[in-house]
Amino acid sequence: MTTERSEPAPDADERTMLEGWLDYHRRTLSWKCEGLTDDQLRTASVPPSKLSLTGLVRHMAEVERNWFRRVLADEATGPLYYSEADRDGDFHLTAADTHEEAYATWQSEIDTARRNAAGFALDDLSRGVGRQTGEPYSLRWIYTHMIEEYARHNGHADLLRERIDGATGE
Repeated sequence: MTTERSEPAPDADERTMLEGWLDYHRRTLSWKCEGLTDDQLRTASVPPSKLSLTGLVRHMAEVERNWFRRVLADEATGPLYYSEADRDGDFHLTAADTHEEAYATWQSEIDTARRNAAGFALDDLSRGVGRQTGEPYSLRWIYTHMIEEYARHNGHADLLRERIDGATGE
């Protein structure tokens, strides 16, 4: 299976453009993980870093959950992979952690994000507030931040994938 990616139309309206770029970057991370074994997907970059493709997928599940559930919809949801004791738990894989579970969880969070966002206009403020600012955010801001978050981590994913099997690409 090959992940299909396409950029939004250059003349799309703003919401279509933002959602299109966010989906493009979501699919890019999926594409970077394609065709690898679970062991390869959990391979850390270089010591002392624990960064792996599965860790990135788990991290982005947490990010989707935070912005679209906790902040946008004000849902009282706990963390998936991290804790107060291990703030980077999304990147700290155990022998029991699989990419299959991480991927399914990430896709579930994306589905929930889409449903939650559908109920808001771009200028609507979130029902919840950001942890660091204590302020609500517009859906436009959340979309823009999510595009930035994925783009940054897709750069990491590109380097991880190249280290694993030499595959490169945009």
